[in-house]
Amino acid sequence: MSTRAWTNRQELLGFATTGLLAYAVDLALFTCLRGPAGLDPLAAKALSFAAGCSVAYAGNALGTYRHTGQRGPRTYAAFLAVNAAGALVQLVCLTVSHYGLGLTSQTADTVSGAGIGMALATVLRFWGTRTWVFRAEGRVGSWTG
Repeated sequence: MSTRAWTNRQELLGFATTGLLAYAVDLALFTCLRGPAGLDPLAAKALSFAAGCSVAYAGNALGTYRHTGQRGPRTYAAFLAVNAAGALVQLVCLTVSHYGLGLTSQTADTVSGAGIGMALATVLRFWGTRTWVFRAEGRVGSWTG
């Protein structure tokens, strides 16, 4: 396996591991806020997103992309912007399901916001994180090239 392929594989695995931890935080908090706390689904998703995003930034800055040396307020702001775009994808999925399709159960909200929405948002977040937030010298945006 070439050095570049190995580096891309490590990056993808690091991003995925960090993302799984952030996803677990997001899902657990969303489930608690939506269920026992009885919050509106969009408010619950917004709060769980903020917690998951902070976990993801810490994991990526201190783990996956530590070699880039990019940290601080500007990097965090770029990370938040990329993740806000991902959150918008999740909120659109939740809004369409809950309000457009009338699927209002907690299970339906979880599947649409934390399942389908999260999967679509993850693709956007990976690309945006490596392209705009933690840029490596000599690398372009594509993770395949």
